[in-house]
Amino acid sequence: MSELAQVRGLCRAYRSGDNLLPVLQGLDLDLFRGEMVAIVGESGVGKSTLLHLLGALDRPDAGSYLFEGREVFPGTPHALARFRNHDIGFVFQFHNLLPEFTALENVMIPGLIGGRRRGEAEADAMTFLQDLGVFERGDHPPAQLSGGEQQRVAIARALMTANSLLLADEPTGNLDPDTAFRVFEVMRGVQKVRGLAVVMATHNRRLAASCDRVLLLRGGVLSPAGSWEPTRQEMAGP
Repeated sequence: MSELAQVRGLCRAYRSGDNLLPVLQGLDLDLFRGEMVAIVGESGVGKSTLLHLLGALDRPDAGSYLFEGREVFPGTPHALARFRNHDIGFVFQFHNLLPEFTALENVMIPGLIGGRRRGEAEADAMTFLQDLGVFERGDHPPAQLSGGEQQRVAIARALMTANSLLLADEPTGNLDPDTAFRVFEVMRGVQKVRGLAVVMATHNRRLAASCDRVLLLRGGVLSPAGSWEPTRQEMAGP
């Protein structure tokens, strides 16, 4: 697999009153095309912070982030917006679908914002909904979809812009265990077909163990999780 991105010495801290709280402390990461990487760790260790930096939703305090050989930071707001809209897809835990639009329209919106013609955006959106098994629900608003269906629509929306990298922040965290694994398997299948790199933050050890690599975030840095395996209880729960 060829290298897609390289992160070196990434640092991010947040101010809390008079105190500075370090979250990422010289983090390194290499990402390769076509692989799925799980980021695990306790709540509050910085998994979401890392994904926000990889998706250019936030800026680091220090460190470098090379994507396809180009430095992402520092970048102008316009350059970062273009990067997010043409290279990166982001799946959030709570869907964040717009309630006043149908499932199909929710998926189309990033493409329209990115400058695609309406017909092209609609065709792509319909393809992604078909791939994710919710094509027949395309004319329904989010309120009429189940939790699993909403998350599949959210994944389809992310795929509209994920030409290279898909970031998923606890994408199945609010789903029951069986639905969570079905959604994950669908996402995994689409990822393999499209050759995307995926970085997924998760507490679900069953899902993490199904990824190509599992990395543990602790003390602000990443390390291989080794022979980390889910327990029987964790296999049964989220």
